[in-house]
Amino acid sequence: MIDFKEFYQRILENGLGRFENEFRCILDTRFHQHYHGELSHWLEAIAALPAIAAQPIQFGDSINITATKPIDPQNKKQLLDCLKLFHPWRKGPFNLFGIEIDTEWRSNLKWQRVLPHVQSLKNRKILDIGCGNAYYGWQMLAEQPRWVLGVDPSQKFMMQFLIMKRFAKNYPIDYLPLRGEDLPARMAAFDTVFSMGVLYHRRSPFDHLEELKQCLVAGGELVLETLVIEGGQHHVLVPANRYAQMRNVWFIPSTTTLAGWLERVGFDEVKLVDISQTTTTEQRTTDWMRFHSLADYLAPDNPHLTIEGYPAPLRATFVARNPR
Repeated sequence: MIDFKEFYQRILENGLGRFENEFRCILDTRFHQHYHGELSHWLEAIAALPAIAAQPIQFGDSINITATKPIDPQNKKQLLDCLKLFHPWRKGPFNLFGIEIDTEWRSNLKWQRVLPHVQSLKNRKILDIGCGNAYYGWQMLAEQPRWVLGVDPSQKFMMQFLIMKRFAKNYPIDYLPLRGEDLPARMAAFDTVFSMGVLYHRRSPFDHLEELKQCLVAGGELVLETLVIEGGQHHVLVPANRYAQMRNVWFIPSTTTLAGWLERVGFDEVKLVDISQTTTTEQRTTDWMRFHSLADYLAPDNPHLTIEGYPAPLRATFVARNPR
């Protein structure tokens, strides 16, 4: 079973010790009692990986971890087999000891759009809700934060994180296999909270925005990235069934509407800092994600529409301040 000892030590160091019992209860309910049937097998595969001494992470488009000396070919094959066990790899890219993990999303492109608009992350406590395999969390470490906590319910994505963490041990980053709504209420503990690609999956967008706000210290910054549609005030798309073949898409607002939602919840200094059409250059099928991807979800005769006839994916990034 996964040992969260390092996480519990980290919350003591970062002023969240009062929530330790609540975190233990949440993890017992949401993880230990509902773990994936393959989890034991996955953890055994990771534990069996060879001990390879690594250089400090090289940050760039890829999270690049290199060895201090050449790796035995058999050990490298074992590592490759383990990495392939955790298909699909959605967010990245990563390069682990010369193995290039070409993920479905070229997440570096989004990070390049977002980072210039974010307050300096140096010495800040950061929460990333819906972090996937924590690619963005690893990228945040290049900005020298005090601590990064990634939260995502996917246990397979957590395994992808744990592989990287095995060879990059001494970095202030942790991962909890939880949903954002599972976190203790009113923590008011993080200087920056990221929510990227989550809002449209929530049945109640206002609940999600309020949860994000409650995680922030007074004056803390929210970074919100989500699907939007073109339109004015009060324009919202509510898909009848699927959107781009996703069943769990509930609300896609216009940027003006979303700005109003953020203000209604109590954020101020709300700014739209980026709006970008998602392209098949950024999201596509690869050897590391062999399922259908964006090209399969767009109308074959009109790439400006999804296969269901809705506007094709358009993504916006907002930054906002928690004034309380």
